[in-house]
Amino acid sequence: MRKTMSLAAVVTAAAALVITPGVSSATTPITEIKWAACPSDVALEGLECGTMQVPLDYRKPEGRKTEVMISRLASKSPEKRRGILLTNPGGPSEGLTFPFVLKALGLPQSVLDAYDVIGMDPRGIGYSSPSTCDMTEEQMADGSVPPYANNSADVRQRAAEVKQIAEQCLKSASAEALPYNTTQNIARDLDTARAALGEKKASFLGYSYGSYLGSVYATLFPKTSDRVVIDSNLPKTGWDVEGGRLMGRGVEDTFPDFAKWAAAHPEYNLGTTPAQVKAKFFELAARLDKKPSVEGIDGKLFRFTVFTKLYATGDATFKKMAESWQAFDTGKPQPPEEYPPVARVQALLAGRLNVICGDSAWPTSVSTYERNVAIDRIKHPMFGAAAANIQPCAFWPKPVEKQVLPSEKGPRNVLLVQNERDPATPLVGAQSTRRAFGDRAALITIDQGGHGAYALGKNKCANDKVTAYLLGGERPNDTKCAAETG
Repeated sequence: MRKTMSLAAVVTAAAALVITPGVSSATTPITEIKWAACPSDVALEGLECGTMQVPLDYRKPEGRKTEVMISRLASKSPEKRRGILLTNPGGPSEGLTFPFVLKALGLPQSVLDAYDVIGMDPRGIGYSSPSTCDMTEEQMADGSVPPYANNSADVRQRAAEVKQIAEQCLKSASAEALPYNTTQNIARDLDTARAALGEKKASFLGYSYGSYLGSVYATLFPKTSDRVVIDSNLPKTGWDVEGGRLMGRGVEDTFPDFAKWAAAHPEYNLGTTPAQVKAKFFELAARLDKKPSVEGIDGKLFRFTVFTKLYATGDATFKKMAESWQAFDTGKPQPPEEYPPVARVQALLAGRLNVICGDSAWPTSVSTYERNVAIDRIKHPMFGAAAANIQPCAFWPKPVEKQVLPSEKGPRNVLLVQNERDPATPLVGAQSTRRAFGDRAALITIDQGGHGAYALGKNKCANDKVTAYLLGGERPNDTKCAAETG
């Protein structure tokens, strides 16, 4: 049960300025899209699917190719259509169904009329030449966010485990593609899709990891990127060692929303003040470390599930978390949930490791992670010692290209959207990316918690401003939107 719950949380949790010569928009390869029926698990109303062959290494455009699959939710209003909207749901994870998901979640009809909404499984993930690291179910259990480290010994044990995962990745059947499954090349794939679709420019909407992808896309392709909206933002360097550590701060930022709600609902017996609810968190974590729940959930996994549950906020979500805590507190079984197939998680985690480990150089000394964990256990005691723990990236080869960072050079076409309280990508990350873009960007901050804002939440102020920008091109200045429910 411990493994299954952790795998589910991973998928729910679902997380760059030197332009390399010869791989800018001026040299975007010419390719064609072969349209065909969508795979059975992607076959949703209105979605079309197609594949295209792109360079494995864009520095060698005539060399080996890799296959990327895209989807299209076409506008049904030719008179209102203005172009294409490339999308990414974060992760890095599968994105073929994301256009349909956005429509179902509330992407305005006016935007659906104005754009063909394009999804993509990024290279190395899903149906785009998937990667593998031949991980066991036990290796997958802790996912892409490490377990909470109670001490240096936990870090050293985790180091041995992730070193083995890294070695498996480097020996796997997909190892040859591993150095090239990076955000830079995914951005180039996006522009290749734009060209193949016959569009002079493309707009972009991305969330979480997709914010960093959007930053890289806007930087590499300032002439062909149109209106760029990035939501729930990573810092300017993406998901590197410091970007990952921010999750510790994110939990501390977001948890007070739940604590306030739980204190106002005494029927769950979690405390009558926010401080008491927070104390209950530490009490349950310590108790579960000594004696795991009937499902085998220990204190480390308890902390992780709280982190993932903070991705969404509001009465319905908080009620489920309160019920879960109450079950832990009274020794009763956890409320039932449904989880994804293990095989899907295997491919997702392997592809994700390729990207985040290949984008930037991570510290290679285990002692660095021991120090980071010791610091963050004090600074952010709820989750910092998990977010700072060691990743397989510590044992990864050096990146084959310099990292791309957001650039001030280019049109003023980037709009950041950010909840003030986000467990995975806290506000400080968005502020980092905003500063890096300079006058090219503006930032909308929203007085609410949770991971994901535009079209995923009910803040009319933010939704209206982003929609107006996508439709009319009038990018707002830096703006704060008050909390609201309408």
